[in-house]
Amino acid sequence: MKPTRPAPAKIPAIPHETLGTEFFDPVDAADFPETILRYRNNRAAQSVGLEALSDEDWLQHLGRFVPLPGNLEKPLALRYHGHQFRSYNKDLGDGRGFLFAQLRAKDNRLLDLGTKGSGQTPYSRAGDGRLTLKGGVREILATEMLEALGVETSKTLSIIETGESLERGDEPSPTRSAVMVRLNHSHIRFGTFQYLAFNNQTENIQKLINHAIAHYFPHLASLEGEMRVLGFFGEVISRSARLAAQWLAAGFVHGVLNTDNMNITGESFDYGPWRFIPVVDPTFTAAYFDQSGLYAYGRQAEAVAWNLAQLGGTLIGLVEEEVLNEALHTFAPAYEQAVGHAFSARFGVSGLDAKFASQFLQWMNETGAPFEQVIFDHYAHGKGENSPVKELYDKPDWQPLKDHLAAAPRAKNASRDHVYFRQPKPCTMLINEVEDLWVPIAEEDNWAAFSAKLLQIGLMRDALQQN
Repeated sequence: MKPTRPAPAKIPAIPHETLGTEFFDPVDAADFPETILRYRNNRAAQSVGLEALSDEDWLQHLGRFVPLPGNLEKPLALRYHGHQFRSYNKDLGDGRGFLFAQLRAKDNRLLDLGTKGSGQTPYSRAGDGRLTLKGGVREILATEMLEALGVETSKTLSIIETGESLERGDEPSPTRSAVMVRLNHSHIRFGTFQYLAFNNQTENIQKLINHAIAHYFPHLASLEGEMRVLGFFGEVISRSARLAAQWLAAGFVHGVLNTDNMNITGESFDYGPWRFIPVVDPTFTAAYFDQSGLYAYGRQAEAVAWNLAQLGGTLIGLVEEEVLNEALHTFAPAYEQAVGHAFSARFGVSGLDAKFASQFLQWMNETGAPFEQVIFDHYAHGKGENSPVKELYDKPDWQPLKDHLAAAPRAKNASRDHVYFRQPKPCTMLINEVEDLWVPIAEEDNWAAFSAKLLQIGLMRDALQQN
């Protein structure tokens, strides 16, 4: 069945296809028994001109994967390798997803429509290429919450239930299936470069760098030779440092920071066993299988730096190793600066630095204070008079932090006048809340609590992004 009318998308832009077949494999989407629309992100759709699609057309394009007019004729399963928990794995690539389309946003940024659960590809290995509905629901909650907290993240554009029963070891089985479409600035991963380096495709590494500069970092277009490669690497380092700092300030643990889960534009994406911390604990992990704490809350910056070193290793054929190592040394100061910016944004002020953030996190760790509550209480010079933990703020060890926050200029337009701040507690997304939201969906197909939570997150987003 074809769409009833053309999708009102922006002028098509499909530059990834021009890279050539060394970078991807054209594939077909799975033929699902059903397509039931469960989530439609009109706010994200509006950014790429898809908001006027009827629900019928939405299901056809984002559930049946009928091509958008003038865009990719067939989806592309992207090729990549990666270090998974620091062990190299060459048996990777898009195994249950693909690049469905590329569109231009209103600000002219190139954005990808990528999928999860869209069927098997040449890289599925023993997998069925499917996504559980619960996995899709969890991804919505992660991306909505992170966006509200100011983290650079993919946007969950669509979740469509597909009418299949899946067997999964980590969920009660059989469980319901879904297909997801995410909106990303780029799906070019660190692992994309690792795939090319593993196969000795130095020319294609340079080609991919040129592609990245043309479509994502045009301010580097005048650079040539080694400086062009170093300019690209420096941009990825800077953006990755910013992302790691934003995770820290959001109290977020991604869970699986493998090199195939990091992209060159510095966006958080591909959410599996993610968690938000209830209290500050540097050893807090999200994945039950991360028994060594490699990707713990307090080690995420270290993990990002290690991943950047692997990306740098793929560039040795283009730039001397010693020069690349010097570039890597810029990560630490970039991260420190980004931590100051991230915590300033979280507190609705300006001028905080990494030293303050460290002292704040140490106080939080020692007191066991609820992470989001304390930031909520003191946003935009709040004092927490009505807080359920207000007694903490009368103790001497809080005074230096209190003075520091009071001296920091309030950020432009940051205010506690929004209705969100009239409640005693902030919006949170702890693991028990996630599970509680899933139960009525699983048992009664009741989405009311889930929808109500999204409204709460939207209220928080409006309050925190006034500035």
